[in-house]
Amino acid sequence: MDKSELLVKERQLVIPGETLARGLDFLPSSGCYRVDNEIKAKLMGLVKLKDRFIGIVPLAGVYIPKPGDGVIGLVEDMQTTIWVLDINSPYDAILPLGEAVGEYVDLSKTDISVYYDIGDLIYAKVLNVSKSKQVQLTMNDYRARKLIGGRVLTITPSKVPRLIGKEGSMIELIKDKSKCQIIVGQNGVVWLKGEREGLAAKAILTIERESHIVGLTDRISELLNKGE
Repeated sequence: MDKSELLVKERQLVIPGETLARGLDFLPSSGCYRVDNEIKAKLMGLVKLKDRFIGIVPLAGVYIPKPGDGVIGLVEDMQTTIWVLDINSPYDAILPLGEAVGEYVDLSKTDISVYYDIGDLIYAKVLNVSKSKQVQLTMNDYRARKLIGGRVLTITPSKVPRLIGKEGSMIELIKDKSKCQIIVGQNGVVWLKGEREGLAAKAILTIERESHIVGLTDRISELLNKGE
């Protein structure tokens, strides 16, 4: 019997038709198919391994971090000198203490949770992304801060430019009509806080759903005016 062999790693980028494994010890999951003794990728995406199953997370609709991106992340873990954030991506992000706090911190006397704690929502910048897709964030940006209160929406990252609009026209329209602060992360996470959060959320989700429709600005303007 042929020896079973796994040819890919977790979160490896693969292309359609690429062979992911050989042998019968592995089973195809979403985005994969079997041909004789091999499991192959149906689409471009990132490998996801679970027990004996091999799947593909499609790249379309997935946020792939780039240096300079502004993102909204949720603190999900802390270690001595770093925070680990979920940034709505296949890759977690690291915020080092030196990029988070602009002052000397005596770690023998200070718990870093006084700055950011698990469950906190943060707007930060992507500082760099290594070849192995380790993502490092920085708070060294005038817009970077902890986001308190409000509500959070998640949209398809590729729809972010449509939500922002030409020279910020669409998002400014929503801010003005809803009387809300709105921060849009390149990772598709949107934070909003203000008088009419429900109206703003309705407009944002309509843009995501109907971003391909001609005359979208007029449609959103009408929706916002009706809500007044």
